[in-house]
Amino acid sequence: MALFEALVVVHIITGTTGLIAFWGPIVTRKGASKHRQWGRVACYGFLGAGVLAICMALLSLYGPEQRIPSITDRTLFAGLFGWMMLYLGFLTIGFVDYGLAVVRHARDHTALRRARYQVVIAAVMISGAWCGWFGWKVGHPLMMIVAAIGLVAMALQQRFIWSAAHPRSTYIGEHFRALIGMGISAYTAFLSVGLVRAFPEQVFNPLIWAGPSTIGVGLILYFTVKAKAAKKPAPSRLRPAPQQVRDGLVESE
Repeated sequence: MALFEALVVVHIITGTTGLIAFWGPIVTRKGASKHRQWGRVACYGFLGAGVLAICMALLSLYGPEQRIPSITDRTLFAGLFGWMMLYLGFLTIGFVDYGLAVVRHARDHTALRRARYQVVIAAVMISGAWCGWFGWKVGHPLMMIVAAIGLVAMALQQRFIWSAAHPRSTYIGEHFRALIGMGISAYTAFLSVGLVRAFPEQVFNPLIWAGPSTIGVGLILYFTVKAKAAKKPAPSRLRPAPQQVRDGLVESE
């Protein structure tokens, strides 16, 4: 189908742009102009790839052609290249949308309760729940794990959105974790859905499915620990305890 092939080409272009630009904000100084420029390129690339992934998933599910005929289990094919691709498309869009919005509304996070943002989160959660159920139905545990990651992420976002006011620094963490999640979902889609089109025999390889999540969670933990260490006050000369002064262990000032 010419339409599907055209979507694949544009999807590859936008997705590759996002996959490459994704590392720019990670290696550049946070808040600097280069950080914001790389971030915008990555976000726009992933937004385009996410929308196109949804379109291709719908064509894989309801299109007239049978895709990747080497995969004889067509129910499993519908799960991986249909429902999971649909979910990953929504998940990528959801992470991008939230990651940008949480900074835009840093002074009033209650703005994230608007229907415009809640609809996107709801689409991610509904498609994720369906993806997880379908994975259970076809006996593919990693499909369920991928769905669970997104559902937990959306639940954490909702907890932040509907809770009381937060310190301003909290928004930076939310922004960071959302855009790392964006990278996880995009790389998972590329490796588990895009790459296996060229190497269908690797469709059940757990390293392909789990790799992006492992690296992404590792990055989140690394930068979280680094940020906490940066907030600690610089060590100062310790003053002797009063008891030590009284006991004559140190000279009093």
